[in-house]
Formats: sequence, structure tokens, C-alpha cells
Amino acid sequence: MEDVLIGRILTGLTLGVHILYATIGVGIPLLIMVLEFLGIKKNDYHYLTMARRIAMGYTVTVAVGVVTGTIIGLQLSLIWPEFMQLAGHIIALPLFMETFAFFFEAIFLGIYLYTWDRFTNRWHHWYLTIPVVLGAGISAVFITMVNSFMNSPAGFEIVNGTLVNVDPLKAMFNPSMPERVFHVLVTAYMTAAFIMASIAAFKLLKAKFDEDREYHKKGLKFMMTIGLIMSALTLLAGDLSAKYLHENQPEKLAAMEWHFETESNADLILFGVLDEERQEVKGAIHIPSALSILSDWKPSTEVTGLNDIPEDEWPPLVIHYFFDVMVFFGMFGLGVSILYFILHFFKKDFLYSTPMLYLYVLTGPLSFLAIEAGWFTAELGRQPWIVRGYMRVSEAITEASGLGLTLILFGILYFVLVTTTILVMTRMFKDKSATKSQIEYYGKESLDETGGRF
Repeated sequence: MEDVLIGRILTGLTLGVHILYATIGVGIPLLIMVLEFLGIKKNDYHYLTMARRIAMGYTVTVAVGVVTGTIIGLQLSLIWPEFMQLAGHIIALPLFMETFAFFFEAIFLGIYLYTWDRFTNRWHHWYLTIPVVLGAGISAVFITMVNSFMNSPAGFEIVNGTLVNVDPLKAMFNPSMPERVFHVLVTAYMTAAFIMASIAAFKLLKAKFDEDREYHKKGLKFMMTIGLIMSALTLLAGDLSAKYLHENQPEKLAAMEWHFETESNADLILFGVLDEERQEVKGAIHIPSALSILSDWKPSTEVTGLNDIPEDEWPPLVIHYFFDVMVFFGMFGLGVSILYFILHFFKKDFLYSTPMLYLYVLTGPLSFLAIEAGWFTAELGRQPWIVRGYMRVSEAITEASGLGLTLILFGILYFVLVTTTILVMTRMFKDKSATKSQIEYYGKESLDETGGRF
């Protein structure tokens, strides 16, 4: 196996694992913030308990996310040294600032966790969620700036092989940055909400006590509300991304849709199987003119086909499958959350039926699959470039040996990390009912007596 392929697999494996923890790391703090706000505002120990229990589990994912995030930084330097030599002069600032944002978040998260019962006025404790949410979000913004730079490099020129006119701020605020940052944030919030909705629904399937059922129903409703809002915003983010690709990365859009001929009234292709030699798609669903409308609002919009792009600059056409998975599973969460509220208002007796609870359970895992598929679409869609238009992946790989062994060792490491996370999280909450947790942490009577103060 060629070193460049091993390097791509290793980096893809690392990103594939890290994105799970990164998504939780960005999305969960917002849920904690809103839950504690509602708990204090409504003097509701259910919401307060949710905030505290979720924060407990969140610390485990943060700890493992630190490990996988550090590995990514090391791999960029060790596996792709030529990229770092170029990018280090241009886009190093957000890489540094991302680390700063993470430590900012971690410091306030530590204070937040250890001061639950330290404030007379509980609002003072809630204020600590603000820097945690900001730190998590800003961290995602900075690292997405780096990734956006790889897709739409800006802020430098290369004259006679020499790097000149470097502008780090222009590199950070590159053309694809706004759409990509928006997409990353709303999908993280959406996925976090649906993951917690899955847990609430699963607990409802197992709950034996009315108090527990009330607690998990309230949690499910809250998570479905956030999930509905964020999945709707994800649709907007996808629309903005498609329009950006049409104008700036037509080869990625064409590969995602198996669009070979430049034409107006271009169909949107869903699913199907491609015969690359004949450039024919079999068994697909064609939506007339939808690709043109998605590209620039009008059916008459001309969409560039792959045959008008040099073949050695085509992304792998397999990204169409990842794109379909991303769209289908992302839309699944939106559809289920809409159905939840339709039933909530018009047919409550079916709202918590066993079939519906199983549908709610699926929203979290399928949202995670949508996140994974979306990142594969984005990263494979940039191929063969590591910095689009300037440096190919094959030009950035290290000349050092031993990548094969490294791939095996890191594969074992990630298996251990993910397995340990699951075991620790399971053990943390095993045999602890919501009712027991509420009495243990707050006590309904004590909350009522203190008027909402610790």
C-alpha cells in the first residue's frame, strides 16, 4: 500500500473518531446552559438534574476529546510535513487560538462542575455556563477556519516559488469560512440534542416509576425542540454550502451529484449506482431541475459538469454515497422531530407509544452517522488537493517509513478509547434512576423551601 494512501487512512481514522467527541464537545454545553436556565427560572428540579447529569457525562467526552485532538495536531506535523511548512506561515494563528479557546472552556468547566453548591444565588453558578459555551463554540470556529483554508486558500501569494504577501487574517476569514462555520455549529447542536433525545426515549422504554417517566418525557420534549430548531438551520446551512460550491468548488458539487455534463435544468440525483466507464447512473431518484435551483435559485442556472474539469482534479466519485447518507439521516432527525410535535398537539396518546419511542431512539445514532458522512463528503471532496489549487495530497506526505505500523497502533488506541468511553459512561449512570438523582442532588422539598437558592 502506498504511503500516501496509508497516511490518508490514518488521518481519516483519527478525524472520524475525533469528530464524535468534538461534536459532543461543541453541542452539549449549549444544552447544559439552557437546561440550567430553565431549572432556575421555573424552579424546576427536573431541568437542574438534567443539567448536572449531562455535565457529569460531558467531562468524560472532553477528556478523551483532548487526546484525539492532540493526536490530530501531531499527525499534521508528522504525516503531512510539507503542508505544515506551507500552512505554518499562513494559518498557524487559528491553530494556536483553538488551543487557547479549549483551555478557556476547560478552566470554566472545572469551576462549573465543582461549584454546584457553592453559591447562595444559583444564577451566579449559571453564569459559568456562558464561557463554557463560548469556549466550545469559538474552538470549533478556529479549527474550522483552518479546514476552510484548505478548501479555499487565501491570504498569500506564491511568486517564483516563494511565499509572499502573507495576511493571516485574510487566511482565517477565507471565502468558505462563513458557510462552513455555520454548518459545523448547527449540526453539532442538532446532533447533541438528538443524542440526548435518544437517551431519554430509551429510558422511557425502561422506566418503571411515574416520577422517572415524567422526568424523561420533559427531557425528550426539550431535546426534540432543540433538535427541530437546529435541524431546520442545518437545511439552511446545506443550502448555503451548495451555493458556495457552485460558485467556487464546482468539481466537488459535480462529484457529489454525479453530474457529468454542464447544463441548465440539472437534476438532483439521490441514491443510485454509478457505472463510471459509461458515466451512467442506475436506480437513482431524479428530481428535475433541483440541482440548478439548489445552486442558484433558478432552474435555468447552468451547473458545471465533471467533463469540463480536468480528470486528474476530480474528487473520488464515492462521495455521492456519503452525501446521500448525510442528507437522508440528517432529514430523518428533522422528520421525527416534526412528527413528535404533530403528535404532541394532535394525538398525544400515540406520542409515547413503543414504535415512536424507538424512532426517537434512532435520531441520535443516525445523526452521528450523518456527521461522519458529512465530514467524509467534505474531506474526500477536496481531493486530490490538501490545499486546493496549491498543493496536492501526494506532495504533502512524509518520506519517513513506518506508517503501516503506525496505522495499526492508532487503530488499537482508538478502539481502546471508544470502548473505555462507553464502559465508563455506562457505569456512571448504571442503576441510578432519575428520581434517585433528583433527591440526591437537590430534593424537591429543599428547592421549594429555599425559593430556588442553594
